[in-house]
Amino acid sequence: MNTFQEMGLPKALNQALLHMQFNKPTPIQVEAIPLALEGKDILGSAQTGTGKTGAFGIPLVARLLSSSHGSALVMTPTRELASQVLTQLQAMLGQKSKIKSALLIGGDSMPKQLRQLRNRPRLIVGTPGRINDHLRRKSLTLHDTDFLVLDETDRMLDMGFTVQIENVMNYLAAKRQTLLFSATLPKNIVRIAKKYLNNPVRVAVSPNSALAPKIRQDILRISESEKYPSLLSQLDEREGSIIVFVKTKHGSERMATKLSKAGHSADAIHGDLRQNQRNRVISAFRKKKYRILVATDVAARGLDIPHIEHVINYDLPQCAEDYIHRIGRTARADAEGAALNLVSPMDKSKWNAIDRLINPGSRQSQPKQSTKKRKLQNKFQEDIVPFHKRKKPKRSTSRKAA
Repeated sequence: MNTFQEMGLPKALNQALLHMQFNKPTPIQVEAIPLALEGKDILGSAQTGTGKTGAFGIPLVARLLSSSHGSALVMTPTRELASQVLTQLQAMLGQKSKIKSALLIGGDSMPKQLRQLRNRPRLIVGTPGRINDHLRRKSLTLHDTDFLVLDETDRMLDMGFTVQIENVMNYLAAKRQTLLFSATLPKNIVRIAKKYLNNPVRVAVSPNSALAPKIRQDILRISESEKYPSLLSQLDEREGSIIVFVKTKHGSERMATKLSKAGHSADAIHGDLRQNQRNRVISAFRKKKYRILVATDVAARGLDIPHIEHVINYDLPQCAEDYIHRIGRTARADAEGAALNLVSPMDKSKWNAIDRLINPGSRQSQPKQSTKKRKLQNKFQEDIVPFHKRKKPKRSTSRKAA
């Protein structure tokens, strides 16, 4: 299928998609949407930035528009992702739609959420913790919820939401359609799929550990003391918006302050910020009011800002799978991007785990620790040059991630 108009969608949805400039379905949308429209449960995997929200959002909206009964619930791991998903789904419903919605996320106003729920919304998007809060308060009922989406399920499980997710399942309509999407499919997700999905169709447009094809990856093997001076040097060499990932909340604040004092426009986002503060930081970054966002893994998923050109892992992630989601903040929607990893000797085991994930089946080399800059290309053998001096390869995949 080359267009959404060939999928038999409601007229109002087709008009909304045209207004949103959804011109051509992505591969995951081509695979998933027709199956979902048939009412099938789906176990889907695709790398970030491939149109997963459209893959589940279009059939969800088609279901709501085609029937006056039933409701839909979307669960996401983070507040930011929930907000973005709801915004896109509301755009798909169209400005004239009378279908009410509710956003149930932690850190947001409880009275506001209670008002939304009193309006009997048919579209609910939220995080597992706050959804369970409303279930305990009995301010949320899900007995008629017959369409469920679990988005970025691997991240929700990593964040410890397994119990909350399974508790929500007990409140849903017994006969329902479930779409589960995840960038990776570890054993615990497969277990949940077997338990709660009904004969799901497996949809995958790439290997579980695949990266977006247009991300250039670099590695700097340096000592711990060289990391900050190297970061400053790399920031000077690169142009465009940048996310710098660090491991702690306090570290993100300190780094943003140091970079600001060094003459860079920077701000920080982490889990201790109130929701209105997080919204303000993201909005300013989206509007390019500053160039560098220093973030913990709270921003690794769900942050969809097309102009992000670079991701710098100042600290490597604790979990190898989070590497995929971090660098997936760039090269979105077929754009190009770059990822830089600052790797000190104490990061050796973390980097080895990442390398095994993104290069499955290859025998990993163990080069000696060195301050020499190395290009990440299987065995790290090409010297890298300053970013602004690089020449693009001639239709070659050698610089792309495996």
